[in-house]
Amino acid sequence: MRARPSEVVLTSGGTESDNLAVIGTYRARRRADDRRRRVLVSSIEHHAVLDATEALAAHEGAEAVLLPVDRTGRLDVAALEAEIARDPASVALVSVMWANNEVGTLQPVDDVVRLAHAHGVPVHTDAVQAVGQVPVDFAASGVDLLTVTAHKLGGPVGVGALVAVRGAELEPLVHGGGQERGVRSGTLDAASARAFAVAAEPGRRVAARPRRPGARAARPAAGRRPGGGARGGAWWARRSTPRCGCPAT
Repeated sequence: MRARPSEVVLTSGGTESDNLAVIGTYRARRRADDRRRRVLVSSIEHHAVLDATEALAAHEGAEAVLLPVDRTGRLDVAALEAEIARDPASVALVSVMWANNEVGTLQPVDDVVRLAHAHGVPVHTDAVQAVGQVPVDFAASGVDLLTVTAHKLGGPVGVGALVAVRGAELEPLVHGGGQERGVRSGTLDAASARAFAVAAEPGRRVAARPRRPGARAARPAAGRRPGGGARGGAWWARRSTPRCGCPAT
């Protein structure tokens, strides 16, 4: 993924990485400037991102903004631009997944980074479903934080990583020995980390292939409507077993 070793923060998997990215960034950015209360996420994020955002709104004064998508599950970039422009100083972070875990749609990560960084807003992307399937280049993407997990690559369950640029504003969720740059304390499972590295090797070969311009997934299956609206009535709010076959979170 063209990430430096010092940018890789090992975790227990994608859920922890997403929580560290969303909650850790929100807390750090709001501590620096209390106006930064808005968290902008796409309406079809994995529940690890959606629920972390909702927890911030319920308990820490955040304003959760769910960004709309089209009928294929692709982010409405104009809506993101409008939300940021409405009050840039109030945006704590933007989180948009690289590839959707239900229908596989690839998101316009480049556009998200361009719009957010124009106002100094950090970007997180959940790339759990993308790494090993499509080219994922952390350095070239420009994102500040990227989530990946081992078991989606054929590695062991219980190990993943949050790839974070040096200087990323992150407040730890777990305190203790100061491992992993001081943002994720705890004795590392070295065997699982090594297995993760071995499983990730095929992904390097995928990353070497150029991405087809405008590539995206096929239209959603009948009955699936990623456009959503308020969470309560959207199809993705029903916690059914994901298409990948893994347990719903």
